Amino acid sequence: MRLAILAHEAFPGRAKTAQGLLRYGEHDIVAVIDRATAGDQVSDHLSDVQEAPIVSNIGDTPEIDALVIGIAPIGGGFEETWRSDVTGALSRGCDVWAGLHHFLATDTEFARLASENDCQIWDVRRSPDDLSVSDGVARDLDATVVLTVGTDCSVGKMTTTMELVQAARDRGLDAGFVPTGQTGVMVDGSGIVIDRVVSDFTAGAVEQMLLERKNHDYLFVEGQGSISHPAYSAVTCGILHGSMPDAMILCHEVDKEVVHGYESFPLRPVSETVDLYESLARPVNPCPVVAGALNTSSTDTEDAREHIATYEDAIGVPATDPVRFDPDELVDVIENQ
Repeated sequence: MRLAILAHEAFPGRAKTAQGLLRYGEHDIVAVIDRATAGDQVSDHLSDVQEAPIVSNIGDTPEIDALVIGIAPIGGGFEETWRSDVTGALSRGCDVWAGLHHFLATDTEFARLASENDCQIWDVRRSPDDLSVSDGVARDLDATVVLTVGTDCSVGKMTTTMELVQAARDRGLDAGFVPTGQTGVMVDGSGIVIDRVVSDFTAGAVEQMLLERKNHDYLFVEGQGSISHPAYSAVTCGILHGSMPDAMILCHEVDKEVVHGYESFPLRPVSETVDLYESLARPVNPCPVVAGALNTSSTDTEDAREHIATYEDAIGVPATDPVRFDPDELVDVIENQ
């Protein structure tokens, strides 16, 4: 499938979905739409991802099958400045994928254009209707369940999860991916976006996905938010208790000191964060933080190694940057659980 990704004024730093699809998606990304960087190439801003031109609007894209909203703003709202690109795509008969809390299919204009042009709107965050509470059985699975957790949102949990899945598969391990966010669901083509699920059913939704994938030897669960986040901690707890993991990987970003979008809240020390996650896991399934993943993209290679060594000392377990360096060290730790 040929995709164009909308990322106006957010590419690359605040366009998490765009970055995830460019790095891990199997679809052909033929353009990124961003008024601020139009005329550039993706490689001018990101390395080791699909190459594509950056254009200013939907009219400048080549033939596509779908337009993807590649931005995940706080609160998941729709920006009216995107409307012309969405209507342009639907008028051309292209599907639209959106991972927003605002469902595009409920917009009268978008729904009419989709109907008239025989195309689909995929509101990725829309939850299944058949969810229920958890039965508390994830801990009984034969698979080794690994959950990525974070010191904050946007520190690399999805990226770390995808790197671990690929590294495990490259090693010949039978590894499954459990996507819990809009980008992971778009990459995988299945899954449930947990932050849209009714609170009572959050743990049950995670458990359901694990049971659907229970025949794998290893299940890597994409974490969300942070247990100390003032807005998203409920989602984090629901995923932790629903997955009942055997091991956790703590994700963090170099020099990050305050909560993203809530800068009046300082991040807790990483050693304290390890204790918080392990304490929260203990009542349902005792589980250690076995390794760390550090996002060092803002530093050079020499400084990155120093930051990783400091991070290892702070959390007391092995750590690496799984994108910049070899993720096999983390897979070694997981295999030895």
